[in-house]
Amino acid sequence: MKDAPLQASQIEIVPFGPDHLEAAVALSRQAGWPHRTEDWQLALALSEAMVAVEDGKVVGTVLVTPYKGDCATINMVIVDETMRGRGLGRRLMDAALLTAGDRPLRLVATTAGLPLYQKLGFRETGTVLQHQGLAGEMAAPMETEVATDADLAAIAGLDRLAFGADREGLLSYIAGIGEFAVIRRDGRISGFACLRPFGRGEVIGPVVAADLGEAKTLIEHFIARRPGRFLRVDTTAETGLSPWLAEQGFAHVGGGITMRKPLANDAADPTATTFALASQALG
Repeated sequence: MKDAPLQASQIEIVPFGPDHLEAAVALSRQAGWPHRTEDWQLALALSEAMVAVEDGKVVGTVLVTPYKGDCATINMVIVDETMRGRGLGRRLMDAALLTAGDRPLRLVATTAGLPLYQKLGFRETGTVLQHQGLAGEMAAPMETEVATDADLAAIAGLDRLAFGADREGLLSYIAGIGEFAVIRRDGRISGFACLRPFGRGEVIGPVVAADLGEAKTLIEHFIARRPGRFLRVDTTAETGLSPWLAEQGFAHVGGGITMRKPLANDAADPTATTFALASQALG
């Protein structure tokens, strides 16, 4: 027998408040995700967030991260395992769609969430491949250098071309908790990568580069500086970066399905190549 659908009076969808943070961290751990309190705080600082509450208990979360008027990503869609199959995921997504307004939308889906997102008009665009492991010994590349505060505007411009939306707010936040590396060609920045604390260690990404070789060099910049440290790198299948990451000792441990819900006139076509998690990338 199927579970009865949720009644509107049983569960409230309310704005995410400070008192919900501990429960949200617990939900992400229940789902097997590595997010720390600090990782949630990053996502919350950039997002409009909602929780599902039943009898005072948080039983679901969803975040909408707007990138100005260009697009928004939907993140941290989590339903308590005791509530699954009862329509709560749909209610959370309906709330997210209302919050996002008329922006084109993006998300990274799990296999379990794929049917719901397809029903809501999202279409598959690719596959995210998550790699992680301990950094080995590696010589630091000569072509890279540590970015300065003065480089952030150029970095944001490159990222805008690659991602198809303005993520200046995200990059500024990362600059406050992590670090950036750049490659300069003819006096101009041609590629960048960033490193920030996340989960069990640190994550490298986003990475934006002119080609695969440049992307590898930027990632090497951080591997060389973190011998023995736990690192994670997310890429997409089409970049061709996954086999190289495995050769460096970063095993493929999972991933997700990238999806978009475009508007009729959404014809974004990135002109640079991006090789990393953009959390959509907050995850």
